[in-house]
Amino acid sequence: MQNVYSVGQVSSYIKNMFAQDFLLQSVLVRGEVSNCKYHSSGHIYFTLKDRSGTIACVMFAGSRSGLAFRLEDGQQVVAGGSIEVFERDGKYQLYVRTIIREGIGNLYERFELLKKELEEKGMFSAEYKQPLPRYIRTLGVVTAPTGAVIQDIINIAGRRNPYIQIVLYPALVQGEGAAESIVTGIHAMEKYGVDVIIVGRGGGSIEDLWAFNEEIVAQAIFDCRIPVISAVGHETDTTIADFVADLRAPTPSAAAELAVFDVHDLMQEILSGRHALEQMMSRRIREYRLRMQHSQTRLEHLSPAVQIREKRSRALRLEEIMTDRIWDRIYKNRQKITLYAERLKGVSPLEKLSRGYAYLTDERGHTVSSILQVETGENIHLYVTDGQMEAEIKQIRKQ
Repeated sequence: MQNVYSVGQVSSYIKNMFAQDFLLQSVLVRGEVSNCKYHSSGHIYFTLKDRSGTIACVMFAGSRSGLAFRLEDGQQVVAGGSIEVFERDGKYQLYVRTIIREGIGNLYERFELLKKELEEKGMFSAEYKQPLPRYIRTLGVVTAPTGAVIQDIINIAGRRNPYIQIVLYPALVQGEGAAESIVTGIHAMEKYGVDVIIVGRGGGSIEDLWAFNEEIVAQAIFDCRIPVISAVGHETDTTIADFVADLRAPTPSAAAELAVFDVHDLMQEILSGRHALEQMMSRRIREYRLRMQHSQTRLEHLSPAVQIREKRSRALRLEEIMTDRIWDRIYKNRQKITLYAERLKGVSPLEKLSRGYAYLTDERGHTVSSILQVETGENIHLYVTDGQMEAEIKQIRKQ
């Protein structure tokens, strides 16, 4: 009787057959990508197809380091990996480890060679990078006249500074003659005298962006005396122009933000600076006012008029003190005089004279107190209480 096998046995047998085939363990498959899906786990599921058929493919998250671009439907690629059987579904699929764009190998080789050559020339050196001016009036843009790039730049630049002037050079950014057109645009912007130049375009394949990998474009950017911002493709895209430019922006929108200052931030800075200046001026005014008041007080204190008033007031006070002291002295002296007068009254000659005595002097005015001082016939003067008399001595008798 013929043997009967289970589905699992058959699937396992086929899987072993695939595993034993050396060719299927390392195979390169060319085709067009379709049904490409990026799973949240990091795996990529897609299908390779050509006119003859299709093959399911999966690239696990651990193999994504071998993918240098974003996989999208319609791309012509060469996928390398192993063909194995997925037992659960009974289907075979290509487990992809590497993916390269069809025909892209030569372009990458040219890219690396030119990059190395220009780097050896010093065209990527930081000392040749020109700083962007903070405030610009005119912005030059070398890009295609249609598309989202120029509109994004206009919208963002206008929002940040509605007074900015944008000068567009409508250049070819893809295909034959694109590199020459970009170079002409850079020269035109430099001759026009804009403040900053943005050179760029939207994203695309390496073939689409190749004009920005040409040496003539790199040389034109390097020789330009005006700061150049390179804004080519998406953030993951890198071109020779990015290395040579004075500044590389991840996207054209970001380039507009880097080139054009935000006038609203400037106004805020001005208002903040004005507020700080007003506070500083108020503080200085208060300080100088206090100094002025202090100086005014000192000046008033030292002024001649104040000095005169103070001297006059002091003189008046001294006059009062002197007057008080004089009157006090007068009063005390009066008391002393009264006391002395009472004392003298008792010994006063007049007091004696008032009792009938007289005061005698000779002709020379000498007091006569003895008969020996005068002679007979000599004139003498007699003083009494109410006057003076003159007499002649008639006789002298000694007692």
